[in-house]
Amino acid sequence: MRSRTAEWFKTKVRFEKMQEDGMLKKVSEDYVVDALSHTEAEERITEEMSSFVSGEFEVKSIVPAPFKEIFFSDNPSDDKWYQARLAFISFDEKSEKEKRSNVTYLVQAGTLNAAVKNIDEVMGGTMIDYVILSVSETKFWDVFEYKKASSVSDEPDGKMKAAGE
Repeated sequence: MRSRTAEWFKTKVRFEKMQEDGMLKKVSEDYVVDALSHTEAEERITEEMSSFVSGEFEVKSIVPAPFKEIFFSDNPSDDKWYQARLAFISFDEKSEKEKRSNVTYLVQAGTLNAAVKNIDEVMGGTMIDYVILSVSETKFWDVFEYKKASSVSDEPDGKMKAAGE
């Protein structure tokens, strides 16, 4: 398991998809992209979709995601995405009361039970007391993380170097 914190956007893309019977059908699919703005999110989802959708497609909506962190699984059979709401529990010493802060995550897993296990695996490595409030399967088909441009590479001395140099 690995986690990634970023600005995430939920996107909906409409396109014609080949069905099992060979017929084309207009479908809408939901994806998540790592971007800094709506404009960049549209650019990123357009770039990602153009690589595997033949024909035209339309980006129907882009909205900021309610989660800032995503838990990615290394297991290839984990092909679903679950939205999880957790409550972080802290103690306010002034008022001597328990305080809860709700946080939403996106978790990659194959089943609901595996999603809970993945949450416990990531959160178990922290000192934070938490309670899982809810875990529900989403309709997201995939999550696209930001990738550095392949034409430039980071050098150990801190200088940038163009590809081929």
